[in-house]
Amino acid sequence: MDIVILSRLQFAITTLYHFLFIPLTLGLAFFIAVLETMYVKTDNVKYKEMAKFWGKLFLVNFSMGVVTGIVQEFHFGMSWSEYSRFMGDIFGAPLALEALMAFFLESTFMGVWIFGWDKLSSKAHATVATLTALGTNLSAFWILVASSFMQHPVSYVIRNGRAEMVDFLTIVQNGYLPGQFSHIVLNGSMTAGVVIMAISAWHLLRNNATDFYAKSAKWGIVVTIIAGILG
Repeated sequence: MDIVILSRLQFAITTLYHFLFIPLTLGLAFFIAVLETMYVKTDNVKYKEMAKFWGKLFLVNFSMGVVTGIVQEFHFGMSWSEYSRFMGDIFGAPLALEALMAFFLESTFMGVWIFGWDKLSSKAHATVATLTALGTNLSAFWILVASSFMQHPVSYVIRNGRAEMVDFLTIVQNGYLPGQFSHIVLNGSMTAGVVIMAISAWHLLRNNATDFYAKSAKWGIVVTIIAGILG
């Protein structure tokens, strides 16, 4: 088989596997932040229990997304090194910002969220959960800045056999970006809602913690309907 076909196949498999985790991560991050906010407002311990339980799924899912995403980065530099050489000045900028601005933000606050249950007040912990969710979805934003340029290249010139950026702000304002970003965020929320419903239904059929999973299922239904309509 041709080396290009093999490279495409390898990258496609990695990307498909990677994207199995990304929408759920985006949706669960906001879902947990909402649950903690509800706990602060109502002082209902059920919301805290739900945030802890679904937070474990979020952490496992996030870890798998990070691992597969790192493999993708190596694909760009090794399997598609010529693309990286030609487009690196433009394509690399939003990816660097994703790491420096978004990934470090979400990772830092995620650590505080994990170890801060008994060390922070409920309001402070809910704030940390919200900042984690914002960081997670900010990662998606910068990735989609790079993706939107690939779909609709703007503000660049070809110089010395390479593409060079003209105006970074124009690239961030790419007309493809708002539709892509809203689509990913809302579909992530819908994915999270469906997964929450499915897991809750599985436990309810077995009469496991019926009050907890009944409440989770209701929230999953609400999130799925709202995100589905808006998406």
